Amino acid sequence: MTKKTQVGLIFGGNSSEYEVSIMSGHNIYNAIDQNKFDVHPIWITNDGYLASEEDSFKVLKDPKYTIENPHEVANISNLIQLQNLPEIDVFFPIVHGNLGEDGCLQGLFRILNKPFVGDDVLASAVTMDKEFTKILAQRVGVPVADWIAIKRFEYEDDANAKRDYDKVSEKLGSDLFVKPSNQGSSVGVHHVTNKEEFADALADAFRYDDKVLIEETIHGTEVETAVLGNDKPIVSGVGQIINAAGTFYSYENKYDADSTTTLQIPAKLPQEIVDKVRANALKVYQVTECSGLARVDSTLRASDNKVILTEVNALPGFTNISMYPKLFEEVGISYSELITRLIGKAQERFDHKKNLLHKIG
Repeated sequence: MTKKTQVGLIFGGNSSEYEVSIMSGHNIYNAIDQNKFDVHPIWITNDGYLASEEDSFKVLKDPKYTIENPHEVANISNLIQLQNLPEIDVFFPIVHGNLGEDGCLQGLFRILNKPFVGDDVLASAVTMDKEFTKILAQRVGVPVADWIAIKRFEYEDDANAKRDYDKVSEKLGSDLFVKPSNQGSSVGVHHVTNKEEFADALADAFRYDDKVLIEETIHGTEVETAVLGNDKPIVSGVGQIINAAGTFYSYENKYDADSTTTLQIPAKLPQEIVDKVRANALKVYQVTECSGLARVDSTLRASDNKVILTEVNALPGFTNISMYPKLFEEVGISYSELITRLIGKAQERFDHKKNLLHKIG
């Protein structure tokens, strides 16, 4: 009998996307091929406590389940919990947002010398920061929305021109988006068209990050594609996000049952536009040195059908309505098979890196 691979499924975390992570973990646990894998859920509570496997199973069944942290320190300093598990062969993190997909957790896996699903440390950090993603995308000729970055020390200076809506509008136009540079799932994102909205949006965005992007608004529809693989990745087809008039793809529209947003898979677009979306996605995936997986989001500008990069999501959602697994289902890769492939890519990358020299020999 073939020995099953022991998978440590890590979910939850101290981030604004905690609930999404729980939903994703629930779906992955239910869909994984149990003939090949034994899954050990590892729940990081919303206050950063590493729960037991028994409690981890409970929250997968009931996302509302909570426990109190028995320690004074509110972090995962109790990593010793991992020794209560069988030897983990590969980690599958589905911790969204800060500390989950920004390179921190990935660095821990590298220190533990274990393979893990998803992007490595550098790609995770770079793609989490929307400004660095833009800079690298421009380097390979992928169009991005024009922007101004404002850091906290600038925001705290009342005389700084970046706080002045009129001066910012001279460069970017009066129709703007304000967003934290390091967040996902549209957390802290605001569409603004006047001074009052601008001031409120900056104040809210700085609740989530120390750097905030002010972007020109690109009017059009949102298009997304999914990428899977390491050195020779494959790119899925394209999905289109159709928002109700006067709305955008907010956190609520992504996950609420009464969402006013429709996901169109595959996107009903001309082939040349689909090809451009996919080609741009591959360029950005490679220049940011992604491996394993990523979802690449763009906007199809209404005025000229130009494809403008929005962001790269290095650890996309795996909920029932998430675009990443749905895009691969459309091209014949089932949810279960997708999970198997992701674990295989993690092992493939780990095996390769073992052969790299780290000292002169």
